[in-house]
Amino acid sequence: MQLKDFFSPEAVTLNLQGKEKDEILKELIGLLKLDEKSEAVLYKMLKRRENLGSTGIGRGIAIPHCRSLVVSRLRVAFGRKPEGVDFRAIDDKPVYNFFLIVAPPLEVSNQYLPVLGKIAQFAKEPDVPERLQQLNSPGEFLELLGEKSL
Repeated sequence: MQLKDFFSPEAVTLNLQGKEKDEILKELIGLLKLDEKSEAVLYKMLKRRENLGSTGIGRGIAIPHCRSLVVSRLRVAFGRKPEGVDFRAIDDKPVYNFFLIVAPPLEVSNQYLPVLGKIAQFAKEPDVPERLQQLNSPGEFLELLGEKSL
């Protein structure tokens, strides 16, 4: 199973509008197309996770993630904010690329941690931050994931 298999073009946006961390989280959650109540619950869970420590891993990338009963299977989304936003990343630099991961508390397939690890591995590739900035479509994002074969 490759990382690109978990993403769909509908859950990818290359032009996030939010100007601060909370707005970005809400936009990313919106890409999952959940009902309003589920979105609110998920937002609270992600905020709680961010309060433990930022999911901004450096190099302009953040991986907000949590487990929640509002999803029945692993769900992922990607968003890009070309101007960057302060996400309190570990390197104190703006974050431009956001990978959202949400999984149910108990998942039979147990893909949550492997997917989180694959995204972190992808983010460490030397050319990835620059290439993410140059994307023109969700299709190009999926091609990049496929090219890296993670």
